[in-house]
Amino acid sequence: MIRRFKEYVTGCLSVSLLIINTLLLSLPLLCFSLLKLIVPLKSFRRLMGRIAHSLAELWISINSLWIRALSGTHLNISGLKDLNPNGYYLVTANHQSWADILLMQHLLNRKIPLMKFFLKQELIFVPVIGLCWWALDFPFMKRYSKAYLEKHPEKRGKDLENTLKACEKFKTMPVSIVNYLEGTRFSKAKHQKQSSPFKHLLNPRAGGISYVIGALGEQVRTLLNITIVYHQKDQLGFWDFLCGRITSVSIHFEQQTIPESFIGRSYQQDAEFRNDFQAWVNHLWVEKDQLILEMSHRQEGGVK
Repeated sequence: MIRRFKEYVTGCLSVSLLIINTLLLSLPLLCFSLLKLIVPLKSFRRLMGRIAHSLAELWISINSLWIRALSGTHLNISGLKDLNPNGYYLVTANHQSWADILLMQHLLNRKIPLMKFFLKQELIFVPVIGLCWWALDFPFMKRYSKAYLEKHPEKRGKDLENTLKACEKFKTMPVSIVNYLEGTRFSKAKHQKQSSPFKHLLNPRAGGISYVIGALGEQVRTLLNITIVYHQKDQLGFWDFLCGRITSVSIHFEQQTIPESFIGRSYQQDAEFRNDFQAWVNHLWVEKDQLILEMSHRQEGGVK
């Protein structure tokens, strides 16, 4: 009973600090971004953009303070080296919880450029944080369901067009673009529904990441492949992380060079490239599935 009460208090305090941090820094962020929108000078807009990114990095740093103080999570880290804060990265990871995002930000802040996620267009209407994502030039995407495309075939290819437009602004600045290949958070129900051939992963979706490489292939030559293992037997969520119930997490970072043969090719129109790209992504997932098993066994064997 006492333990549960302590966890509840920890969760409430973590949420409060996260909200306060977000509200306090969102106001100056939006002000600088509004100036960026109003003043047409390119040099001034670049300056406002750098200030906005600095505020986002400060937000992450403050989050790191309460994560260290309250979460009680022991992190087993490997491969976190030789990163460039002025480089270009395509970042992917297995996805199990919103805690993934906070942990990735916590470990990679100022080691690589600010990570940017492709977001559903509807998320721009999320109070406060939606405008912050807009201010930081996060790409918002309009996705169409298969049923919608059957009724409106003229919309086919619009998702690719939107991706290319979103990536245009990244060609002149260092950037880290995050793409979760599974497309959604892992759960046992989703795993069974997909009949996934992987023991610890959902099926990877190759299309989205191929569009990014097609748009930014000359700039983004490095894949930062992240593998995250939560060592609790039961699948725990974001609230559990905030409450300090997730006691141990192993995270492995691996840099890989994106094959040069992928640059400048069309995933939709080039069948040979599409097959080669899907084979490359599937190979990444086979290796990640095996790595998750090895990381889990190392933890069970007492290796910290």
